[in-house]
Amino acid sequence: MDKEADLLDWNHLHAFLVTVEKGSLSAAARALGLTQPTLSRQVSALETALSLMLFERNGKRLTLTDAGRELVNSVKDMGRAAERLSLTASGQRSGLRGLVRITASDVTSAYLLPEVIRKLRIQAPQISVEIVATDSIQDLMVRDADIAVRHVRPEQPNLVARLLREKPGHFYATQSYLEARGRPAKISDLAQHDWVAMGDVDRMRGYIEGMGVPLPAEVFRLSSENSLVAWEMVKAGMGIGPMDDEIAGLAPGLEQVLPDVLQVTFPVWLVTHREIHTSPRIRLVYDLLAEGLA
Repeated sequence: MDKEADLLDWNHLHAFLVTVEKGSLSAAARALGLTQPTLSRQVSALETALSLMLFERNGKRLTLTDAGRELVNSVKDMGRAAERLSLTASGQRSGLRGLVRITASDVTSAYLLPEVIRKLRIQAPQISVEIVATDSIQDLMVRDADIAVRHVRPEQPNLVARLLREKPGHFYATQSYLEARGRPAKISDLAQHDWVAMGDVDRMRGYIEGMGVPLPAEVFRLSSENSLVAWEMVKAGMGIGPMDDEIAGLAPGLEQVLPDVLQVTFPVWLVTHREIHTSPRIRLVYDLLAEGLA
């Protein structure tokens, strides 16, 4: 690279990134609101500044070169940094103030949201936050909350939902419990253990049976509609229960039970009302939550 690479134009970098994401100059030009010749000139200008060929052009097809592939991740990092700077600047504006209510499950509210909200408070100090810890999606529908973090996608047409990630999970028990009761070595061993149900017992039994693990109802010695309470019972050594791996990793002395068999996935959906999604205050908190939870 020559000295011109030190003075790269972000517009040219952005044009390159969008072209990679869209797969063609024409699609990228439409996404950016540019003409195709203008976009092509921006990409060519970046190649000239870097003294590198970023694309191989075969007719209308574009294929990334090795140099182009190496550049993509760096440009994505720059884009994320620019977004964070924009969010921080927006959050510091005095006009963005008021209360935002966020609803999430008991476990998410207790273990994941505090750190995200701490960062939000730094970036948007004029915004007040109330956490509504519940699994009921109706909180959004009756306007008891502005934004929801959920593990299922809502079906209501007037809500906007964004899938942030799919978190892996397993079933866990404490080492002391397993040492006292024996570690299951095969599926049939699981019926000899105590289980803790999060929510409805029959629903959880059906979910586990869908994994090929039939369990009699009597093994569910404990249950709670409050998932945080149920998880605390697992942590207290009272039986086997499910949890996403990130949260389970925060507790010492826990082991995965038959991890090759008992695997679960926890989708993380971020939801808000369609008509308030464009509210500057709600949009700022929504975007900061998306960044923090993803």
